[in-house]
Amino acid sequence: MSTPSVLFVCVHNAGRSQMAAGWLRHLAGDSVEVRSAGSAPGDQVNPAAVDAMAEVGIDISGQRPTVLTTDAVEASDVVITMGCGDACPIFPGKRYLDWDLEDPAGQGVEAVRPIRDEIERRIRGLLSELQVPVR
Repeated sequence: MSTPSVLFVCVHNAGRSQMAAGWLRHLAGDSVEVRSAGSAPGDQVNPAAVDAMAEVGIDISGQRPTVLTTDAVEASDVVITMGCGDACPIFPGKRYLDWDLEDPAGQGVEAVRPIRDEIERRIRGLLSELQVPVR
């Protein structure tokens, strides 16, 4: 079986999608190919998201927001959108999930923790659906 590929998309690619990618890399290791991108990427990853993830032992400080490309969507098996509205291209034959998560932009680490924990719950569910063991 080939390695499943997951793309996380939000507007700025600075908070939710970066935390989701961090969780997926952490829990799945090399068993899943992980991408994240934004329709209007920010300058840097949200510092509160970096701090919230560091609290659970996941370092996303080296990540950079990336612009969403059609190539990234076409190369992915599952595309998970997080509030990017109509900016996300839709291709036939792809599995799309829309995760309605609060935007951590401009919020402190206290407000980001529950978003981080909800993302972890959803990532664990996704791994179960993909039949990828949590490492």
